[in-house]
Amino acid sequence: MKFIRKIIETRSAKDEAFVVDLKKIIGFTPKNIHLYKKAFIHRSIKEYDNKTGHPLNYERLEFLGDAMLSAVIASFLFKEVPSGDEGYLTQMRSKIVSREHLNELGKDLDLFRFVRSNVAKSKFGENVHGNIFEALVGAIYLDRGYKYCNKFIFKRVINPYVDVPKLEGKITSYKSIFIEWCQKVKKEFVFEVYEDTANDIVKHFSVKLFLDGKIISKGRATSKKKAEETAAKRAYFAFQQEISNI
Repeated sequence: MKFIRKIIETRSAKDEAFVVDLKKIIGFTPKNIHLYKKAFIHRSIKEYDNKTGHPLNYERLEFLGDAMLSAVIASFLFKEVPSGDEGYLTQMRSKIVSREHLNELGKDLDLFRFVRSNVAKSKFGENVHGNIFEALVGAIYLDRGYKYCNKFIFKRVINPYVDVPKLEGKITSYKSIFIEWCQKVKKEFVFEVYEDTANDIVKHFSVKLFLDGKIISKGRATSKKKAEETAAKRAYFAFQQEISNI
């Protein structure tokens, strides 16, 4: 008890406040606070581990958290939908761990308030919310193992949000649907992508989507893929009736 008390006493008031907030989010007391602090360090801080010289930021934890999310969700679906084949299970998992959904989860937990960065927070794209959510999952796994990681994912992802029947009808790629429609009705389409950073610190791309030589929608995001998806989504809703009739 004395040893534990001594550790607690050496924490700063700021760290104590962080632990209190973190406990409310994850549902248990973290053991290694440094793992969780690392889950919210952006690469722009440019801090390095004194022992290894490796960068201290959330990107490696994000990679690990992504893998743990996929594993827990895959296990859940395998048990929940015994009749689902590999293709079905893969599609359902993709819907649950979609970038859009992870961003919403990060926002709901207000994780962005913990981020340390040398970049103005107004300059971050939407995906930072999902990235730090994944980093948090990675930190939980390293700190408390699979059991606690599984418990957190069920509490914050599966129990409140996963409804298999509803997910079956959820669209995960408007671009795929739009392309499939164009191919079926024999229409020509072109995604014209160009860099459009303007005054943003973070690189952005813009897309013009042409259908039979005419611009039907535009999109802008921090990657070509996201910009194309945005343009395709707008095109989908513009031609929803025609697409639904095929």
